Amino acid sequence: MSLRGVTKIFGSATAVDSIDLEVRSGEFISLLGPSGCGKTTLLRMIAGFEHPDAGDIVVGGQSVVDLPPHKRPVNTVFQSYALFPHMTVAENVAYGLRQKRVPKAEIAQRVLDSLGLAQMVSFADRKPSTLSGGQQQRVALARALVNRPKVLLLDEPMSALDRKLREEMQIELKLLQKELGITFIFVTHDQQEALSMSDRVVVMQSGSVQQVGSTQDVYLKPANAFVAGFIGKQNFIEASVSGTDALLAADGTFAVAALPQGAGPGSAVRAAIRAEAVHVSARRPAGGGLEGTLAGISFLGDAIQYVVVTGSGLELIARATPDRAEPLGTGDTVWCSWDSSELRVFEAA
Repeated sequence: MSLRGVTKIFGSATAVDSIDLEVRSGEFISLLGPSGCGKTTLLRMIAGFEHPDAGDIVVGGQSVVDLPPHKRPVNTVFQSYALFPHMTVAENVAYGLRQKRVPKAEIAQRVLDSLGLAQMVSFADRKPSTLSGGQQQRVALARALVNRPKVLLLDEPMSALDRKLREEMQIELKLLQKELGITFIFVTHDQQEALSMSDRVVVMQSGSVQQVGSTQDVYLKPANAFVAGFIGKQNFIEASVSGTDALLAADGTFAVAALPQGAGPGSAVRAAIRAEAVHVSARRPAGGGLEGTLAGISFLGDAIQYVVVTGSGLELIARATPDRAEPLGTGDTVWCSWDSSELRVFEAA
């Protein structure tokens, strides 16, 4: 599937700004970004529920930009599931096929196959009101898959589920996608969802694409400060370039492995370091670090989170696994350090 200069304008606001994107056949790709970034509008244009003001949408080598939703080789799983309450599970799944006048015998077999994929065969005669949120989601998924789409669009379908069920469904959805080999385009504002399921992630802000890359790339190699701040727990330090391999901040000087293109001595920059890359110790590291006061400690289960406030008032967040955390207490004087290769440096805002 290809998006070519796709644009959508509502009044004076540009919701989607000339987006180009190549989606590979059979991949799981997520549109990730904050509310209002344009990800759902972009999905709705792919589905045919919104018409772009400019650009083209190509699926399987054919432009679909002027086709109505029901004639496009795509199906959508909505956030609300949109199940018919008066119909049984099987009738909900069969609805689209009946509208297309597919033969009854074929409908019965395809409904059975889709319910099998969604692990809902035993619920075929139940009404949606008798199902849990996770079960309703599976029905919505079966209803979309029964049409055998080339592309399946998912608009934040797990946002209403509790955390444990959401995590279970993420695993199931990814396994199902790999089994079917269908292209999945998944919209979410939840970075954990995007990182856990996707082959690639499209990070969006203000109607524009900020970065397209593998889950590891967008997490470990953010293209800009927005991506760095949106994905993962990030610390930002305002600094200036000192020499060719060091930064000068209000609380001291620290080494850097790479600088932004064009940055030279005295240039204002913004350094970013992930919380799990920050090491907190009561002893000053041999390579130096930033000194501060331990203002807070939180136990998160799989990690211990520290809040350190430096002399300049900079607040640093650090996370360590319980087995690697030093015995520290609130009010202690500590040192924050990190490997220079973990630091990302961007142009100052």
